[in-house]
Amino acid sequence: MSAESNQLDALLSESRVFPPSEAFRAQANFNDPSVYERAAADPEAYWAEQAQHLTWFEPFTKVLEWDPPHAKWFIGGKLNAAYNAVDRHREGPRKNKAAILWEGEPGDSRVYTYDMLGREVDRAAHMLHHLGVRKGDRVTIYLPMIPELAISVLACAKIGAIHSVVFGGFSAKSLRERILDADARVLITADAGWRRGGQIPLKANADEAVAGTAVEKVLVVRRVGEASGAKMTPGRDVYWDELAAQMPKTPYPAEPMDAEDVLFLLYTSGTTGKPKGIVHSTGGYLVGANTSLRSVFDLKDTDVFFCTADIGWVTGHTYVVYGPLTAGATVVMYEGAPDWPHRGRFWEIVEKYGVTIFYTAPTSIRTFMKWGPEIPAQYDLSSIRLMGSVGEPMNPEAWMWYHEHIGGGRAPIVDTWWQTETGCAMIAPLPGLVAAKPGSVTRPVPGISAAVLDEEGNPVELGHGGYLVITKPWPSMMRTIWRDDERFRRSYFGKFPGVYLAGDGARVDEDGYFWVLGRIDDVINVSGHRIGTMEVESALVDHPAVAEAAVIGRSHEVKGQAITAFVTVKEGVTADEALAKELKQHVVDKIGALARPEEIIFTAELPKTRSAKIMRRLLRDIAEGRVIGDTTTLADPGVIEELKKLYKEND
Repeated sequence: MSAESNQLDALLSESRVFPPSEAFRAQANFNDPSVYERAAADPEAYWAEQAQHLTWFEPFTKVLEWDPPHAKWFIGGKLNAAYNAVDRHREGPRKNKAAILWEGEPGDSRVYTYDMLGREVDRAAHMLHHLGVRKGDRVTIYLPMIPELAISVLACAKIGAIHSVVFGGFSAKSLRERILDADARVLITADAGWRRGGQIPLKANADEAVAGTAVEKVLVVRRVGEASGAKMTPGRDVYWDELAAQMPKTPYPAEPMDAEDVLFLLYTSGTTGKPKGIVHSTGGYLVGANTSLRSVFDLKDTDVFFCTADIGWVTGHTYVVYGPLTAGATVVMYEGAPDWPHRGRFWEIVEKYGVTIFYTAPTSIRTFMKWGPEIPAQYDLSSIRLMGSVGEPMNPEAWMWYHEHIGGGRAPIVDTWWQTETGCAMIAPLPGLVAAKPGSVTRPVPGISAAVLDEEGNPVELGHGGYLVITKPWPSMMRTIWRDDERFRRSYFGKFPGVYLAGDGARVDEDGYFWVLGRIDDVINVSGHRIGTMEVESALVDHPAVAEAAVIGRSHEVKGQAITAFVTVKEGVTADEALAKELKQHVVDKIGALARPEEIIFTAELPKTRSAKIMRRLLRDIAEGRVIGDTTTLADPGVIEELKKLYKEND
């Protein structure tokens, strides 16, 4: 970042504060400042109060049991996620209200009222039951952003099956890893998906992924049609529409689930290379998702909520499906990219549907900035009354651009910090109560206790950086890592016993506002999506030409972080541009397009300690142009100068 940008950051962080307008404060769901003190004084009472916004088949008898690192919330309570998201609205005045407004990439669209959505969920639940799925079984879902994705998720929840959604951009290998770990019996996929006018071969990837797994049935949605060239395996594969036509049109009874029953698994990258199956419960997760819609997003019954995330990521789980639908919102689902077939596609959708709440990633905002303000200026964005940001820290320049050119200088911005593991927004301004500072996620939401600690576990001084932690349990926290509780204990509660380690660095200013500094481990945050360095390194070393690889994330003006790979080739191999291109595609084939390295630097040696550990922190220093850190532990300190020269030549 330039010196001018750093100066602007400092200027904005010190002098610009954006308090809620009196008009917004007056109508906000949460506009009593005492809510923070009440929730801090008795968090269990606060969360018990919020839980009453859900429908319980049987009331809970105890709010919390905390045996670090394991929490149980709403003990004795029984409920169903799909019933709360769909059926209870069908039984009241929202029956004919639009639940999902879906926009396909090619321009096709569908509208589902809550009653229509409920009928589709019932039919899908009957289909899953017909295919042998029962309570507790795992169902892997590998679909584009089409209505059947939300319907599949809700159908699993209705019958008590555990869903595991895999992002449609992931490769066959990544899909296979997740199927095997979950021991899924059924896979739901599509013949193909649309992306920027081209096809994603989902069915072909699925066929490769399920070979030799426990998958018995593959349910296939026709999205592209005959042009996809999808092949069907008799006895295993069945088309969604054909099976649906055979199902009864009667309601499928919602399975009463214990509050602590598993609702879903969602795999996230880790530093060991093996994806982690994050386990979320039914009751606690739903309370967190529903509460944050009403508090952070100030959701009203008249709102149209557009979260641009894919349901393959946790943001889509919480803010496309469970949060908005349990709160009775109208949700926009969009299948395609923001620049297809033109760069105004998001704003075209906002104008078409009268979107009132818009939630996207800083990566997208920086891309919009790059394209220029004249593009959103062509559309009527006056319906937007609140905007959000998620996925990574938002720099002040992006915040100001978003505020001016998308929000018209009037719509509040809720910059949210949270993770797959936390389930919902944890640190964010309540827009009717908290003044925003560009670049800061402001304060922990009511009921959340966060802190910044030093290496010894002591709170750092104001303005100093440290480890971002959550010091008390909260309802939507992950319960464990699927079939690896020891890894859960070690990864999240091992450094500070009884305290959740987020893996991010942060600092707190004199107003108690949190400023997130980014990851403290070797996970790269590309466009808001976490990719393990070990996964990319493993993919590179899998190529026959590669001897060693070290992968880091470096700052990128659009993506937040970009992947840089330092590669050592085998003897006799020519390290040239053609090989670099081949290696980038190899990573895409192994993991997916998100993991494609931005740059590959060929080097004869990597910086290693005497015990042969690669010093990635020094590689980050080189890539960022920083002063090189301590090199005394290196086996050959001379490697650093060679790498600096190589990187400069490549830049």
